[in-house]
Amino acid sequence: MSLLLSPVQIAKLALKNRVVMPPMCMYEVHKEDGVATPFHFAHYGARAIGQVGLIIIEATAVAPDGRLTNQDLGLWNEEQAQKLKELVATLHFLGAKVGIQLGHGGRKAKDAVQPIASSAIPFNETYKRPHEMTKEMIKQTQQDFIDATKRAIAAGVDMIEIHGAHGYLLNEFLAPQTNQRKDEYGGTLENRYRFVREIIQEIRQFYQGSLWIRLSLSDYSEPQNSLEEWQTLAQWLEADGIDCIDVSTGGLLDRTPNMPIHAGYQVPFATQIKEAVSIPVTAVGLLDNPGLCEFLLQTNQTDLVAIGRGLIRNTNWLADAAKELKERDFQVYNHSYFRGQQ
Repeated sequence: MSLLLSPVQIAKLALKNRVVMPPMCMYEVHKEDGVATPFHFAHYGARAIGQVGLIIIEATAVAPDGRLTNQDLGLWNEEQAQKLKELVATLHFLGAKVGIQLGHGGRKAKDAVQPIASSAIPFNETYKRPHEMTKEMIKQTQQDFIDATKRAIAAGVDMIEIHGAHGYLLNEFLAPQTNQRKDEYGGTLENRYRFVREIIQEIRQFYQGSLWIRLSLSDYSEPQNSLEEWQTLAQWLEADGIDCIDVSTGGLLDRTPNMPIHAGYQVPFATQIKEAVSIPVTAVGLLDNPGLCEFLLQTNQTDLVAIGRGLIRNTNWLADAAKELKERDFQVYNHSYFRGQQ
């Protein structure tokens, strides 16, 4: 069988194939209360029926002012946690493994009353100027991540991904472009990592399940962290207990004119991280072609592939991939779905 459609073990997480539905914001919480709606049950349920190996629920805010917009999911109260538990149970019933991405929008939290960030640098002229976080704000936000993690665990998720990419709060601490602090949370790479490290280390005090992080490795402009710095950071993440690094790019800056957009354009960054660590990596970046995905896996450029736009367009992406790869043993959801493929 192809690697793409073969089972894989990622630390304690057993997946039936190597296809990941990455977290993609849907902005469908119209009551602005952070609670999952019937849309989320239908949206993620369709991909579970489509046999996606791992579904990562979209970026879920750990605090009200951490939402990118007020239409985002949240996990700062028990009402949200209860609905998440129901959603996870539904997806488990449909045979999926389920993760959740926990994040904070930082300076890109457009609907926040007062955004916060590592430094008081607005994203662009249309965004509010963020408040540079005090030590008390740092500790409170770290606690928000801890509390949301505990709620996610209680809801029954199979993995948790910390959102450290795309220009949001954790990314803002990691990046020299947005972190101009003069205290122990700014300056050197190790200091800029401190905010993230303390969250991970605290989570590992009570959670031994599958813990991932998403990173943006490049914003296609200088100055930025070098490849060597990112590889060092990846090694620290592995040592601190991260099980898989989900590698993306972009999002920190308002304009990235040098960003190349083509199938697989972000894969080399995942491969460079893979070369520096012994834990698995996930690649993303217009990976809609099953043949390309199989090639990347066969050539050891990545361990998992995240299919975003492809799964938005086609809930049966995996069944179509099986046809293209001539995989006769691939199992669709049930006999009726099998007949639909004939």
